[in-house]
Amino acid sequence: MVMKWTSLCFVALALFGSFCDAQWGELYKPSPPIQKPAAPPVRQKPSKQMPHEPQQSKQTFEKPLTWVYPEDPKIPVPPEVPFELRHPVPAATVAAECREKDAHVEVKKDLFGIGQLINPADLTLGTCAAVAEDTGAQVLIFEAELHDCGSSLTMTEDYLVYTFTLNYNPQPLGGAPVVRTSKAAVFVECHYPRKHNVSSLPLDPLWIPFSAVKVAEEFLYFTLKLMTDDWQYERPVYQYFLGDIINIEATVKQYFHVPLRVYVDNCVATLSQDVNSNPRYAFIENHGCLIDARVTGSDSKFVARTAENKLQFQLEAFRFQGADSGLLYITCHLKATYAAYAIDSEHRACSYINGWKEASGADAACGSCESGGFGSVGSSSGGTTGTWGGGGGSSTLANPGRKIRDVKGITESEVFEWEGDVTLGPIPIGEKLA
Repeated sequence: MVMKWTSLCFVALALFGSFCDAQWGELYKPSPPIQKPAAPPVRQKPSKQMPHEPQQSKQTFEKPLTWVYPEDPKIPVPPEVPFELRHPVPAATVAAECREKDAHVEVKKDLFGIGQLINPADLTLGTCAAVAEDTGAQVLIFEAELHDCGSSLTMTEDYLVYTFTLNYNPQPLGGAPVVRTSKAAVFVECHYPRKHNVSSLPLDPLWIPFSAVKVAEEFLYFTLKLMTDDWQYERPVYQYFLGDIINIEATVKQYFHVPLRVYVDNCVATLSQDVNSNPRYAFIENHGCLIDARVTGSDSKFVARTAENKLQFQLEAFRFQGADSGLLYITCHLKATYAAYAIDSEHRACSYINGWKEASGADAACGSCESGGFGSVGSSSGGTTGTWGGGGGSSTLANPGRKIRDVKGITESEVFEWEGDVTLGPIPIGEKLA
């Protein structure tokens, strides 16, 4: 019994102790600590920053640098272009035949020789238009009475001269204000002898081959030109220097079917246009013997013929000793015969090249060149009846220009011959400086 009450007392005490702890903890609960107000932030003055000094260090590479700073761009040098200015040469595009009562003129539609065909309406002979056109040959044909188409008549001591003007006046092409050719005027002259041989002697009929008669009725033009080194063009500049080779080409222009052969009978060089002035040097004489190489040992010579109506020769440039002027005038006496006539001692082109050689290969015709005497003064014979301008060189009109012969001795082997003098110059010859 006592044990029972003892246990009950312990339980009661335990409950009372738990109650007392709970009340005491509520009454004596500690209050939270009092916090002081935070002080305002202190504003700091900005500090002055010192400039940053970069840290430099030497960079090393395992391999050496191969890159370099690029060079400034260079202007490329243009390559040398093989170019030679081609100078225009006179175009033989107009042909005329003077008949008994009228003039017959034929004109190529490529009037300037540049491949540009003209409009037929732009070309007139005086006041007359073309009467026909050869479309195959591209040729315009004009025919005019001697007193028509605005022709003019003049008289000389020996000839009646009818002059026509071939006018070319190009019009703009289509609707564009351009033209590809320029205005041009070509004078066409017909010469008729005023004097005839009249006698009371009876006429002796004599048959003459048609070709010879036809030649006698035509006009022939002799020309003398300076040519380029390749003989393709007329030389645009006349300046030469001592030691240079002067290429000269003699031609006879013909406008019919009978072939002619031209010869240089003699040539003389002077300081003026007067062939009789002094000093003078005849370098071709004795009917076609080029004696300059024989006398002076030069390289002057005739060139092998390439056409019967052309004859080319080379003359080594020279000056007259003691003369202040370096200008030269070359006057040559030219002859023409029909090509069928044989080369002989009066019709030849001989050069001295370790002996006398003929330009056509007929060396036997040069046999008398050595007996010429090689005189220093030459003469120029024969005359001309008129002149015709031609690109850079001189030209001579022969009408009909036959050499006088005794008609009683004419045979089938007789030959008609035309002659004329042509002057080329002035040609400046300069001295080469050492």
